[in-house]
Amino acid sequence: MSDFGALSVVPPLLAIVLAIVTRKAVLSLFLGVWSGAVIFTGGVGLEQTFDWIAAAISQEESIFHAQILIFTLLLGSGVAMMWRLGGSYAVRDWAIERVDSKRKAGVVAWLLGLLLFFDDYANTAVVGSTMKDVSDHLGVSREKLSYIVDSTAAPVATLAISSWVAFQLSMIEEGYETAGVAAADRPGTFEVFLQSIPFNMYSILAIVMVAILVYTRRDFGEMLTAEHRATTTGKVTRDDARPMQDVEDELGEPEVADPRLVSFFAPIAVLIVVTLGAALWTGYEPGATLYDMVTGADYALALIFGSFAMVATGYVLGYAFDILSLGESVDTTIDGFGIMLTAVTILVLAWSIGNVVEALETGRYVAGVVEQFLSPELLPVIVLFTAAFVAFSTGSSWGTMAIVTPIAVPVAWELTGTHTMVAAVVGTVFSGAIFGDHSSPISDTTVLSATFTGADLIDHVRTQLYYAVTVVSVAALLLVVWGYTRITPLALLPVGVVVLFALTYVLSEWDADRRGISAKQSDVSFDAGDD
Repeated sequence: MSDFGALSVVPPLLAIVLAIVTRKAVLSLFLGVWSGAVIFTGGVGLEQTFDWIAAAISQEESIFHAQILIFTLLLGSGVAMMWRLGGSYAVRDWAIERVDSKRKAGVVAWLLGLLLFFDDYANTAVVGSTMKDVSDHLGVSREKLSYIVDSTAAPVATLAISSWVAFQLSMIEEGYETAGVAAADRPGTFEVFLQSIPFNMYSILAIVMVAILVYTRRDFGEMLTAEHRATTTGKVTRDDARPMQDVEDELGEPEVADPRLVSFFAPIAVLIVVTLGAALWTGYEPGATLYDMVTGADYALALIFGSFAMVATGYVLGYAFDILSLGESVDTTIDGFGIMLTAVTILVLAWSIGNVVEALETGRYVAGVVEQFLSPELLPVIVLFTAAFVAFSTGSSWGTMAIVTPIAVPVAWELTGTHTMVAAVVGTVFSGAIFGDHSSPISDTTVLSATFTGADLIDHVRTQLYYAVTVVSVAALLLVVWGYTRITPLALLPVGVVVLFALTYVLSEWDADRRGISAKQSDVSFDAGDD
């Protein structure tokens, strides 16, 4: 248990509540870090408090965080290069001829998210950058695109071979070791992961929910307001929104007479190929199998190589097509850094909140409280919401897995002595971590999703929250049913899909009637229809 008790949850909750209420993410995060410093130091003085804040901002894991910041800045430069080369206009014009409705735009974004399963950061960057201009033209709100990107990227990364799974495999091993189960007496770690996939119900149903909403063109909650605004007025953001990036405003119109598709697709392709190749290279050792290389890869470093190669490709294209001189390419690179400064600031403060809650041992306090209410039948759903609260309050899915998995696995083994229950809690840790991540404005993946789709961060969180809560409620109900009946989760998941379909229709009709607008938005916006 934490030495600070219930006070340990104050900083993250303060930051989250203030962010949602005030819509000012930077100020809210800073006040959360400040409150953590006051709690940790006992409020003994301004000097000590400032010293502790500085330590929280510059704490360990700096190599990983620095790598992600470099990747983010380089991605900004890559996006800027594609813009100035006219690639964004070329792909928009090309896609407009083929993607002529909101439904088609949503389906393309969803499918791209499924295909780029190997890393959620790269997923949000590629899909967000690819689809933003097309979605804007068709009148898809930035909130809706950001939801599609965010609610596909992280969930799919937990279901296939990715950086997420590689980390979770190590957590499963640690959990078994903590439980004192010898390697000879348990299944292989990867086998346990495979068995856990059907229990990762939030991630599976979140992906399905995106497909349902895209196909039906129905929305509810604040997303209904956002989509109605975009459809009837052509405004893809609300009037006083603060998009995390706006390339056109920052960089101006590209001066290219004949924009080429290669100026967009070549940098994106290089990013994907180099990132995957670098990941396998960093995981290679003599005698290593493909599985060993995938699970042992340094994905953060690979992302740097990929994003650097993306920028370099822009330099080559700018020179080859005689569009940008070397000096202009350098200026564009620096301008690209600039469009990411808001995202970088929020990421640093979000990680600082993570350091605060680590120092206050918030996660262990929450886990300790929940342990008092455990029973075999309810264990999976309790683990789900424990992981969700930890992820929500820390903004870190990986931190949540590191905290909860080594606790949940031994508890599952002690309560039941079955590997099936171990697999169940492994899957629910994933689910809870992703749900908390989707609900929290201090999550790095939430920040990056809003960044690459050009959405207002708090608008993204507020609109996505309705859907995240709906999905996790259905997932929790299914886990309770499994706990008491042991019906295979493969049979329960289709039931969950049907329930989500029904809820989408019922809630959209109810909410639309309450607001006095149509529950099913037009497939062509006011703006796109006038072109």
